[in-house]
Amino acid sequence: MLASRLTEDANKTVLVIEAGNTGYEVQNKIDVPGNAYYSSLLNTDYDWQYKTAPQAQLDNRVLDWPRGRVLGGSTAVNGLYLVRPSSLEVNAWAGLAGPNGTEYWGWDSLFAAMKKSERFTPPTDAIAEEFDIRYNLESHGTSGPLDYSYPGYLLPIVADWTTVLENIGILGSPDPNGGQGWGAFVATSSINPTNWTRSYARSAYIDPLPPRANLHILANTRVMKVNTQANSDGTVKATGISYATTPDAAWQNVTANQEVILAGGAIGSPHMLLLSGIGPKAQLEQFNIPTVVDLPGVGEHLQDHLASQVIYKTTGQTAAQEAVNQTLVNGSSTFLSFVNSAIAYSNITDLFGDYAPEFKKTVTDNATWAVETLSPTSDSTVRAGYAATYAVQAEQLILSPIGQVELLLGLTGTAQG
Repeated sequence: MLASRLTEDANKTVLVIEAGNTGYEVQNKIDVPGNAYYSSLLNTDYDWQYKTAPQAQLDNRVLDWPRGRVLGGSTAVNGLYLVRPSSLEVNAWAGLAGPNGTEYWGWDSLFAAMKKSERFTPPTDAIAEEFDIRYNLESHGTSGPLDYSYPGYLLPIVADWTTVLENIGILGSPDPNGGQGWGAFVATSSINPTNWTRSYARSAYIDPLPPRANLHILANTRVMKVNTQANSDGTVKATGISYATTPDAAWQNVTANQEVILAGGAIGSPHMLLLSGIGPKAQLEQFNIPTVVDLPGVGEHLQDHLASQVIYKTTGQTAAQEAVNQTLVNGSSTFLSFVNSAIAYSNITDLFGDYAPEFKKTVTDNATWAVETLSPTSDSTVRAGYAATYAVQAEQLILSPIGQVELLLGLTGTAQG
């Protein structure tokens, strides 16, 4: 997306360096939404195949941590969900960014950008009514490059989703994409409904472009480090990058006339900073990396979420049962557009009822313990950042309507039911 937008200006030249392949040779696996289940690119060369450190509370198990390693990144290999955060979360986050945070990173700015990026197609009236799909057209864009819609086929049990959740007190959201991203709903997916294919970063922003002399894409190429120079005022400037086409190949250098943009995601970008000598000095010294900028927070602020499954056997219909039907496998693009999309975000009151205020008190009372125990560093500045994010979640968000637990109705199943 960045490369596409920047090169709209003919006076700017952009080089995109992608460690993985372009994806064209596995286009069918990318394009067909159902292949996210039945012919996944995860655990292949198109996935970075990261692994977590052994988790003490999970019998020291090592868990998969997939990330897309292909032009288009994780948008080319994920489950196609497009679920927006709530305005409450975004504005709380923006407030942590300083005095101008809300102006630049608040909900209003993000909401406008999301709408600009999308081409929303609503479901038919019959599908919307049958499956209780709720949306507000004013919360969507209609002229952006990224297609945004619903699967062309939904299993019948999806029709019961919002009703079941409402019966246990988790209400449906009338406008889950307009800042009220909580409650139960059928989520939008990154699907082009004209041909039931995945819409993702490459197909939306790169493939439709006419030839541009100022846009260059180098695939199968690994960035090894960001090159820098020290300025007389003590600051450091990024001047370009070093790259290699194979692990054993000689490094090549590219000089940037204007800027270097790291777009490696929550794992890749801090990793590249560390390899370039930008990060906690003590850690860099362990790996004999010369320190360019001693910046303790690099790689320290990631907070991931846990997932657990409840697996059940059903006599009901599953998507996998239909997937083994040769007629569908050979010809039904509508069926293969099915992706799990029934979702709910339950808040603390939904989960704990009258105990919710006591739960909040327990969380806030343990703030000091959490900072000292859960933050992986002893650096005071990093701990202050952790304390600030903890305080925002505990004091502003924990009793708000936003979801603290995500519920996902997984319906792919097996051929056995």
